[in-house]
Amino acid sequence: MDLKVFTQSVLQHQSRLFRVAKLFLKNTEEAEDTVQEIFLKLWDKRQQLGAYNSVEALAVQMTKNLCLDKLKSHDYNYTSTGLETIEVNANTYTPHEQTELADSNDLLKKIIDDLPELQKTILHLRDVEEYSFEEIEQITGQTINNIRVILSRARKSVRDSYLKTNNYVSGN
Repeated sequence: MDLKVFTQSVLQHQSRLFRVAKLFLKNTEEAEDTVQEIFLKLWDKRQQLGAYNSVEALAVQMTKNLCLDKLKSHDYNYTSTGLETIEVNANTYTPHEQTELADSNDLLKKIIDDLPELQKTILHLRDVEEYSFEEIEQITGQTINNIRVILSRARKSVRDSYLKTNNYVSGN
């Protein structure tokens, strides 16, 4: 595989790989470094890439694995600058509404961060990255039926936690 084919088949997924890395690492610079490491690994494997059904799924899986390895390493220094907040147009919302939206956004991010890793990954891949179930199956190694169950549980957990936190339902 030459540079042109590699660029067309691999480098086009850079933004998606970055978002996956940022999901795990919570740090822009670390996520960028991770994506670059993945590109180097893929370049080294460029002759074998034709054997894979989806180079994108391979790249996402490699990114996820490298991020998890980094998080497990004792050398990893978690230096997040905090959760990003949604951008709101000041002309559209009142200051009170802007504050409510920002608070809801922060709460949802915290709830999602507290999910088990597999639920968080599948929720992100399906609802944020908009991967198909088949692509998620290739990335995670889970069956499609299992992915559907995990996704349903993740969504229910997020919904229940959000409603409970905001006192929309009575606590049991």
